[in-house]
Amino acid sequence: MSQQINLFNPIFLKQKKYFSVLTMLQALALILIGSTLFYGYAKYQVKQLAAQSAEADKRYAAEQAKFVGYANEFSLEKSSQIINDELANLEVQAASQKELLDTIKSGVIGNTDGYSEYMRAFARQSVNGLWLTAFNIIGDGTQLSLSGAVLSPQLVPTYIQRLGKEKALRGKTFATLQMRQAKREGAAATSRSYVEFSLQSSESGGSEK
Repeated sequence: MSQQINLFNPIFLKQKKYFSVLTMLQALALILIGSTLFYGYAKYQVKQLAAQSAEADKRYAAEQAKFVGYANEFSLEKSSQIINDELANLEVQAASQKELLDTIKSGVIGNTDGYSEYMRAFARQSVNGLWLTAFNIIGDGTQLSLSGAVLSPQLVPTYIQRLGKEKALRGKTFATLQMRQAKREGAAATSRSYVEFSLQSSESGGSEK
């Protein structure tokens, strides 16, 4: 008599494991978060690259503008224009200076030689026994006055005639002549006497020279 013993028991079989709904939801959430972070980072990178590209374009445009400016500035046409403008400016200045010089030479603005010629004339026409103590010249010499002293009054007309031969005093006349005996006191009264005189072309003021 035989008896079969069934040793198979379902509990000893390897059981298949399945993910639960909660686990799947958690995994899906992690995937979404990761995707969102990756997308955000990628978008940030693209934005940075776009900004760098725009900045590079601006620099390129600025350098291009500089190049065009340099090309125009140093072009033959531009150089010729600059030279022509400078030449025209110099011609205007030369014409203006020539006009001013011609005006000065014409004598329209009066005495342009100063008073040195008058002083040379007085020095050249010195007369022994006569000396100047002051002279006054106004403007271009149209008003002139002299004052001095002389040992002999007869020397004054001679001195006036000699002054009339000088270029600076040619054509100038004196309207008044005043002479008076110099006042001397003390020991000076015993020395040789002299006469003070003054010549004046017209009534005028001014500082004495």
